[in-house]
Amino acid sequence: MKDGTKEDYELLAELEKPFHAMTPERVLDELRRQGETTLEGYRITRLDHGLQAATRAHREGADVDWVVGALLHDIGDGLAPQNHDRMSAEIIRPFVREEVAWVVEHHGIFQMLYYGHHYGWDRNARDRFRDHPCFDSCAEFCERWDQSSFDPDYQSEPLEFFVPMVQEVFGRKAYDPAVTRPGVVTGLPPLP
Repeated sequence: MKDGTKEDYELLAELEKPFHAMTPERVLDELRRQGETTLEGYRITRLDHGLQAATRAHREGADVDWVVGALLHDIGDGLAPQNHDRMSAEIIRPFVREEVAWVVEHHGIFQMLYYGHHYGWDRNARDRFRDHPCFDSCAEFCERWDQSSFDPDYQSEPLEFFVPMVQEVFGRKAYDPAVTRPGVVTGLPPLP
């Protein structure tokens, strides 16, 4: 790489544009793959779980960043089950508000509130983030949209419903400060 010229890298940047433009399709393909098998021990697929969380977010009036964040919060689970939350966050981070990426990144430790004690873990491990501005957003995300989204009888919107939202979010300019809005915390929408 050190021998490349400015012209070489300009050419590469131009040639990479079609690949970047296909990011929404690659994300949607991964979601579809997550619908092929049931979550181990659960009565739904990973896709069903994401669809339930996103549907709940949408029905509560959440904006597109929250809805897509809810849809994709576990997308890293197939390749990185021990740190799926961080992997999922890195996939969406360039295209959503910083708050949403932080919540997705930390939802795993916040979810331990519901089950950690059954494994002998500290169910309150999330408390080390108590002073973080996004603490309440993450706690609400887990309570309202994540932990409740394992219901085999819940009527979710289909993946096709969310396709335009995924395309909108991943069609944004990566790391645009007008989108990522560093330091801005809006919280989840109020309950209807």
